[in-house]
Amino acid sequence: MPQMAPLSWLLLFLVFSSTLILFNIVNYFLATPPTPLHSSSLYQTHAFNWKW
Repeated sequence: MPQMAPLSWLLLFLVFSSTLILFNIVNYFLATPPTPLHSSSLYQTHAFNWKW
């Protein structure tokens, strides 16, 4: 069985690392976060009547 030269190991590491980084970047920008059903219910405003 032939052995790999150190340059081939470095090239293999760089290919796998760049593939992993590219895969993570693509997934980050393609994933859409779930949208809430009622966006107005997130911010409940209460009207205060100040009687000084």
